[in-house]
Amino acid sequence: MDEKTEQLRDIFMDVSDEETVTETQAETRGSLAATDDEAVAEQLRETIETLRERESFETALDAETYADIVRAFYDDADDGAVADRLGLPAETVFAARLDLHLLRDADTDAPFDLGVLRQHRDADAEALAAGLGVDADTVSHYRRVVAAEDAARAANFRYRREFEELLTDADLSDQLTESMQDDGLREAAEDIETDVSF
Repeated sequence: MDEKTEQLRDIFMDVSDEETVTETQAETRGSLAATDDEAVAEQLRETIETLRERESFETALDAETYADIVRAFYDDADDGAVADRLGLPAETVFAARLDLHLLRDADTDAPFDLGVLRQHRDADAEALAAGLGVDADTVSHYRRVVAAEDAARAANFRYRREFEELLTDADLSDQLTESMQDDGLREAAEDIETDVSF
């Protein structure tokens, strides 16, 4: 402790009733990003639960797993990678994605016109497959895709929009937080004088 600091301490001790000059540390507050992550996760679960109450799900996963699948979808992870990460069969991830109205362009890239499935919803899969030149499993697969697409359209793509808004807002919040931290560091660094001689 230097002489000036000692003098200031003595003055403080003379004018106050305190016996120490050490201030207690305040508890640190959480970050904006952490709070946002928790809020986004909660809203994501609520949206998923609302969708599950209104639509019949083929899968029976917990809300956290559905939320992971939603996030993975918007991170462009394929079903196989998501299945490996979550310890689920890829078929379950695919079915859950359809339950959540999350379709990729590739899902509707059928070897035949999907309009045929819409026109012949009640037709026998074997007969339809023979007429389309594919196997019955392919017909069943694309029937599920068409049903999910129709369900999403009937809901006016509401749930997909909500997922996108939540995850886009979260990304934007993270970017703003990082930007604020960068700006703060930049401003602090502007006042630093460097005089380096070699």
